[in-house]
Amino acid sequence: MKNNKKNKLFWAVIGASLTMVAHTEAYGQMRKKETITDEKVLKELVSKVEHNFDSLSFHKELIEGMGTNNPKLVSYYDKWIKANPNNANIPFALGEAYENEESPKAKTYLLKAVDINPKFTEAWGGLWIDAERWGDNKLALDYLKKAVDSDPSNPNYAFYYASSFSNIDTEKYKVLSQEVAQKFNTSERGAQALYWLAVRSAGNAYKESIFKQLKSQFDPQKFGWSSSGMNTYFDLLVGQKRYAEAKDLATEMVAKTGQDGWKEKEQNVAQLIQYSKELDKGNQAQALTLLDQIKVSKYAPLYRMLPIYKADILVSLGKGAEAYAQLLAFYAKSPSNELRAKIAQVAGKIGKDSYDKDIMQVLVANATPAAGFELKNYEGGTTSLQDLKGKVVLLTYWFPGCGPCRGEFPHFQKVVDKFTKDQLSYVGINIVPEQNDYVLPFLKSTKYSFYPLEEKEGRVKGNLDNRGAAPVNFLLDKQGRIIFSNFRTDQDNQDELELMINESLKI
Repeated sequence: MKNNKKNKLFWAVIGASLTMVAHTEAYGQMRKKETITDEKVLKELVSKVEHNFDSLSFHKELIEGMGTNNPKLVSYYDKWIKANPNNANIPFALGEAYENEESPKAKTYLLKAVDINPKFTEAWGGLWIDAERWGDNKLALDYLKKAVDSDPSNPNYAFYYASSFSNIDTEKYKVLSQEVAQKFNTSERGAQALYWLAVRSAGNAYKESIFKQLKSQFDPQKFGWSSSGMNTYFDLLVGQKRYAEAKDLATEMVAKTGQDGWKEKEQNVAQLIQYSKELDKGNQAQALTLLDQIKVSKYAPLYRMLPIYKADILVSLGKGAEAYAQLLAFYAKSPSNELRAKIAQVAGKIGKDSYDKDIMQVLVANATPAAGFELKNYEGGTTSLQDLKGKVVLLTYWFPGCGPCRGEFPHFQKVVDKFTKDQLSYVGINIVPEQNDYVLPFLKSTKYSFYPLEEKEGRVKGNLDNRGAAPVNFLLDKQGRIIFSNFRTDQDNQDELELMINESLKI
């Protein structure tokens, strides 16, 4: 955002994790920045700019001092631009300030800058991000290519240009990502290119080959993205039950980094190795004890695997009913097709033929009536929660400047397209009304089908509270009850969102 250009650029293309909260909080802090009221100080700032139009730091002082909403500031810049038609820094300074505030006003001034200087890399970069907020991905890619061409030595734009093809042309994405890794082999961007190539690619064998390349080419001790990649590689090995290899990796990373997280992974996989040995010896009770001792984050894939492993042991110990109850309870919080299949399997072993009904019962038992709301829509009226009853509701909090939101929308849309409008209402609440001008053009350009609503400042949100963050997602049933919440959807788990919607339709 305003004080972190790299973070802003990162979220322009990549959607992911808990940084989304910091992204939104930074926007709020930016909006609250105080302006200068002392006229003498402001005149001095104006004088500094007028004596050195090429000093972007002087421009920044003045713009922050006066505030971008000050009409007098705009009149200064319009006058200076007219008087200095060959100086690209003047329109760029104001355009960059607007772009940092994620304001639709940015485009006009950034375009003036590149008209004057077609090699203005940062201006092209600002136009790229702004175009994504308008939802014009084709134009955004064109601007991004101009940023790359204007400065081929810049690893940031080279990385983002490669990443932009991940959902457009898989083979080109692979080639460009490898080029970034080779050309910028001393930069975090090189490691980042391989990290995302591994994460996004299909096929475990190919993923593993890229993780190995990442580890070999970019020392995890020196490159943060390589260190992060080893965490994902570890999860891949554990998911394939290649426990010995996972332990070797964890042990190596403990030696390299000394991080407590890797020590925990090393301990957990050691437990899994012992659990596997106890199973082979027929010691199911001891194997279950070992699984119970594993402490893992709910965001780790192992967290969702453990209930299935435990259920198999409980069934073998003649405790099928207990296994069934535990699976149902876990499913209500974290559903998956694998877990549903295991519930069906255990139900068959204990002679239950109503597992589908039991799933519905546990979902209803955990459901809570959603807090009501009535918000402005973009058609000139209002929409309330009551208006949406009778359909399942996929509700997301977002804003046009939110990179993680834009990263999640394509995956939402692929699932939403499988349902009719009579079955599902797809609703997006824009939490930054200052960006309203982006909303309808964004929807028109992207063809995303969510129905936009405008957040109301100070609204009491109850159990639909996003706590100022975006994206935050909820799934409500036809009666307006929250069935699932705080989930994220990406290329790896679209089937889970489809499953959750189908379950909610049955209630």
